[in-house]
Amino acid sequence: MIEIKVPGRADYTIENIVFDYNGTIAVNGKISETIREKISLLCTMANVYVLTADTYGSAARECCGLDLTLKIFPKNNAADFKAEIVDELGGNNTICFGNGYNDIKMFEIAALSVAVLESEGLCVGLLKEADVLVKSNEDGINLLLNANALIATLRG
Repeated sequence: MIEIKVPGRADYTIENIVFDYNGTIAVNGKISETIREKISLLCTMANVYVLTADTYGSAARECCGLDLTLKIFPKNNAADFKAEIVDELGGNNTICFGNGYNDIKMFEIAALSVAVLESEGLCVGLLKEADVLVKSNEDGINLLLNANALIATLRG
């Protein structure tokens, strides 16, 4: 569990971390060793979920050995599947990371949401639902590993 107390805004108890896969933690279907190490650390702090339509067919292989839950769903209606999962987990104790149009609905439900601008781009429509925009997957994960940086960004 990650406690984030944001002066002038809210207190958050994060039990679930939800990552979109492609363009968020994976670039061109691959997770870097640095990101694997950071996700492994997050797995000791909260429940970690990776949601994907698995465009490259590599998600299971890339997530192998990480203590997380991988959920692969059909390519159609991805946004609805993601939103349903976040809703079932409890949006009030969940932080989401994403970059695409199909992440908008889960961002609307989550207590906190982080838009990730990686080399695969970012859907502009996602920005209006995001609490934070980061320039890389590593920067986004580092915000959770150093909650003071996240608090400074969100402070009211």
